[in-house]
Amino acid sequence: MELNRVDELISDIRQRRMVVLLDDDTDSNNAGVVLVAAECCEAGHVTFMARQARGLICLALTEERCRQLDLPPMVDGARGEKSNFTLSIEAATGIETGISAADRARTVQAAVAHHATPADIVQPGHIFPLTALPGGVLVRAGHTEASCDYARLAGLLPAAVIADILNPDGTVADGAALADFARQHELKIGSIADLIHFRMVNERTIRRIREGMIDTEYGRFRLTVYRDQTGAGIHLALSRGDIQAEQPTLVRVHVQSVMRDLVTSKVSDRPAWSFGNCLKAVAERGKGVIVLLSKPEHAGRLLASVDMALGAGDASAAPSPDIYTSVGLGSQILKDLGVGKIQLMGAPIKYNAISGFDLEVLEFVDPGVER
Repeated sequence: MELNRVDELISDIRQRRMVVLLDDDTDSNNAGVVLVAAECCEAGHVTFMARQARGLICLALTEERCRQLDLPPMVDGARGEKSNFTLSIEAATGIETGISAADRARTVQAAVAHHATPADIVQPGHIFPLTALPGGVLVRAGHTEASCDYARLAGLLPAAVIADILNPDGTVADGAALADFARQHELKIGSIADLIHFRMVNERTIRRIREGMIDTEYGRFRLTVYRDQTGAGIHLALSRGDIQAEQPTLVRVHVQSVMRDLVTSKVSDRPAWSFGNCLKAVAERGKGVIVLLSKPEHAGRLLASVDMALGAGDASAAPSPDIYTSVGLGSQILKDLGVGKIQLMGAPIKYNAISGFDLEVLEFVDPGVER
């Protein structure tokens, strides 16, 4: 599909117009939202989203703004793609039932006012805030982060009102349907992948702080150490061989698991992507990169891993490391190391908008399979 340039979307957002934002730049398996900068949101925008987009109307806010409003997560310890919802809100004054378009626009304005305080809103309500991660789409390639990034790049408060776009039959619109929606309503349309590429020209949220050769159980690897400038975390990359963007590279982006990596427990009929297995696979291949992200393993995930090892847990439902907040960090590191085409040691799922980092997943590889 033909997409508008990032600067074209920024211009429309600055002029109080709505735009359509896709989660990727492919023609299928895509999802889109319509967005407007929060400080520009009026009743007409809410009405359009309810009648034409048809999806849930949400308010994307930065972590700083959520702290300012004292907005807690909807569910403590939630993980996954929808884990960033806070409690729903309503303006404390100036509304009637709260559900009308005018009332919801009023709630948005109360939440994004410059000197807004927790007393200006009440819970629950008819607006559903979402918390964007610091670093925006360079850390998490989601609609929440992208909408806040776009509002910021337009010179406005980094907050936006968004609604998922659904087909008339209630299914999620993708591909040609999203392009048709944008044409029908004369809206600019862009992708998160293009926004990532736009920001990558001048921005990074990671910085190299150490590098050199180290000895491991599987031979010598180059160690590159990065500092996460949004969360102050330290991330490691172990690489071997001549990494070239146009050549396939064996890759693993890894979040540590005590049971899998230290105890070396295994679950039948599930691939064992332990750090040791991946290191061995790269050593045998002679070329590859393993990125080890520094993220604490919270108690719920550790206990789930224990239950799986004991045969008491449902392996298919067990929580996994939060890929949605790992993709951006891992992608930045892989890009910095010169990776382009990827043979990924990981679960075969869709990784949104990594083309914005000039990365492409060619295939998913079990580290125990010789190639």
